[in-house]
Amino acid sequence: MQLNKIVEFHKALGDLTRVRIIALLKQGPLNGQAIAETLGLKPPTITHHMTKLREVGLIKERRDKNTIYFSLNTKILEMSAKGILSVGTGGDAKMEMSVTAEERSAIIKNFFTKDGKLKNYPAQRKKKLVVLAHMIKGLEFWKVYQEKEINEYLKQYHEDYATLRRELIMCQYMYRENNQYELNPVELWWLS
Repeated sequence: MQLNKIVEFHKALGDLTRVRIIALLKQGPLNGQAIAETLGLKPPTITHHMTKLREVGLIKERRDKNTIYFSLNTKILEMSAKGILSVGTGGDAKMEMSVTAEERSAIIKNFFTKDGKLKNYPAQRKKKLVVLAHMIKGLEFWKVYQEKEINEYLKQYHEDYATLRRELIMCQYMYRENNQYELNPVELWWLS
């Protein structure tokens, strides 16, 4: 999730009807007709608002014959709401919860040469996450990087920059769209 995704999330919540829809869906799945009747609105109005909520990932849909049931995507709601609190912060605090400073230091010492090159990419998840977090320290929050820039940045660590780039996306350290990359808020990093 990049900064503009956080902005879009908050824009979507900047409408009273959408907040009321979220409050309704918190109680359980509903179809569009039921939402319209409860809120005293016309179905096309509900369709418009559901489109806005769907665009930011706040709702899920389930089709049952000709009826679509909407439900709240609470995971996205929580992550997006927390995302604003991490804007401009580094990931060290959250990483500390899952890896001690001694462990981190040992992992970095074992997997990186003295000149900062990655010796080999770890298979163990905990070590992989420490290695990735160490490598992204030189990247800036809020900055949008072109794929070429990310490739060049990762080449300083290892020749297989494509694997490293893919891992940064898969472990949610970075967000990619149209060959542009941006650091995700710390809360989205794959640390659990």
